[in-house]
This record gives sequence, C-alpha cells and structure tokens, in this order.
Amino acid sequence: MRTKFVVVTLLALLAASVIMSSAQNKKSRATKEFMRDKLELTQGILEGLAVENFDLILSRSQRLSAMSQEVGWKVFENPDYEQQSIAFRRNVDALTKAAKNKNLDGATLAYVRATMSCVECHKYVRGRLVASLN
Repeated sequence: MRTKFVVVTLLALLAASVIMSSAQNKKSRATKEFMRDKLELTQGILEGLAVENFDLILSRSQRLSAMSQEVGWKVFENPDYEQQSIAFRRNVDALTKAAKNKNLDGATLAYVRATMSCVECHKYVRGRLVASLN
C-alpha cells in the first residue's frame, strides 16, 4: 500500500512538471511570435522610409504603438521596464507624427530613436534574465 502511494505521488509530480514545462514553452513560443511581429512591423517602417511611403510608415508605426499597449508586451512588472516602454512609445509616437506630416527626416530620426530604445530594452531584459539565473 505504501509503495503504491509513493508511485502515485511520483507520477503526480512528474505530470505536474510536464504540464508546467509545456506551459512555459507555450509562453516562450507566444513571446517569440509577438517579438517576430514587432520586428516585421519595424522592417515595414524601414521600407517605408527607404521608398518615402508615408502611408506604410504611418500604418506600421500605429500598429507598433498599439502592440506596445498589449498584455504580451509586458515581460516584467517593474518601474524600469515601464520606463523603457514609455520611451519606446514616445519614439514611435514621434515617428507616427512625422509620417502624418510627411517629414522624412523627422520620421527617420524617430525610427533610429525607436530602434535604439528597442536595443536598450533588450539589453535590460537580457540582464534581468541573466541575473535571475544566478
């Protein structure tokens, strides 16, 4: 009877471990897909800048700004990450405004700033992930 209890308990723990691992993989996959969507939008913006297509710049920048408000955007719940997101949105909103005004130089500068905020945020997130592993 005791052996049966131990076996059942071990099987339950194994099942819980598999379920948790599966949930993490799904979340990781969803995050990767979300990030891929953001990358495609930024590539569309760069294309719009290169060919001076303000409608393309505008549509992609508006979608990117909207994505930054979605739940999938929030990787961390802390003030530093929130500030990173605010800086990104400010740069994307400047990009949108420049596209509306058909200001190619302003849109290009805002794109560079938004790209820099992406890189800074990714450095921050990688640093947080590495720190959490130690």
